[in-house]
Amino acid sequence: MKTKTKIAAIILPAVLLFFLLFLLAGHSNWSLLNPKGPIAQQERNLMVVGISLMLIVVVPVFILLFTFAFKYREGNKAKYAPNQRHSTKFQLLLWAIPTVIILILAVINWKSTHQLDPFKPLISNVKPITIQVVSLPWKWLFIYPEQNIATVNFVEFPQTTPVNFQLTSDAAMNSFWIPQLGGQMYAMAGMSTQLHLMASAPGSFAGSAAEISGQGFSGMKFTAKAVTNSDFDSWVKSVQARRTPLGLAEYNKLAAPSSNNPPAFYSSTDKNLYNNIIMKYMMPTQGIQ
Repeated sequence: MKTKTKIAAIILPAVLLFFLLFLLAGHSNWSLLNPKGPIAQQERNLMVVGISLMLIVVVPVFILLFTFAFKYREGNKAKYAPNQRHSTKFQLLLWAIPTVIILILAVINWKSTHQLDPFKPLISNVKPITIQVVSLPWKWLFIYPEQNIATVNFVEFPQTTPVNFQLTSDAAMNSFWIPQLGGQMYAMAGMSTQLHLMASAPGSFAGSAAEISGQGFSGMKFTAKAVTNSDFDSWVKSVQARRTPLGLAEYNKLAAPSSNNPPAFYSSTDKNLYNNIIMKYMMPTQGIQ
C-alpha cells in the first residue's frame, strides 16, 4: 500500500467524525439544529445524545475496518491464526458495549417520549393561545377562535406564549411541521389532534407539510411568526379591520384544490367552523352547513 493510501485510511475516519461533530455542534443553518423554542431544543438535544452514544460503536467499527484492511493487506506479514475459533473476553466486549448503549438509549427515549408528548400542555405562567389548523389541498388554514380571525399559509402568535395547535384535515391526511419549534403532528379528517409549541424569541420560521399529498405538495408551505404581545395585538386588530369574513361559501371555495397559495387573511370566521369540518367526516351526508 502506498504512503498516500495509508494516510487516507487513517484520516478518513477522523474527517467523518469531525464532520458529524461539526453538524451537531450547531455550526449549521439546518432548521433541526437551530431550535428557537423549548420543544425543538429538547428534541435537538435528544438527537445529539442519541447520535453521540451510537458513535461509541460506529467510530471504532470504522477505525477497525481500515485497520484490518491495512494490517491484512496483500504482502504484509501479519500474524495468521487460522485455528482461533473463540474468545470469551472478546465476545463479552463485543456484546456488553452495545447492550449498555441500548439500555441507556431506552431509558432516555422512554423519559423523553413522556416529556415531549405533543398532547401535553407546556408549563408556563403565561396563558396559552389556541390556534386551530385545517389541512386543505394544498394550503393551511389557521383559525383563531378567541380572536375570531383566520389566515391562510401564515400564522402569527406571541413569543414565550404556549401555543395550543388543534389540527384536523378537510382532505387527505397530512403532517403539520415547524422544524425550529418542534416535531411534526398529523392532521387527519374526522378527528382532532394536538401539538403544543412555543417560540423563545421573535422571529419568522418556515413551516411545511411533512406528508406527500399530491401534485401541490411542494407548495404547501407557510410562515410561522413569533412577535411581542403588543405587536400581536396590533396584528389581530389589523386583520379584524380588513372586512373579509370567512363564511361557509368562502370556505367551500377555499377548500377546493389549488397550489402555491399566497397568504390570505379573514376578519372573522363562521362560528364552530373547525368542529363542523370535523363533523363533516363523522356524518358525510350532511357536509358543512
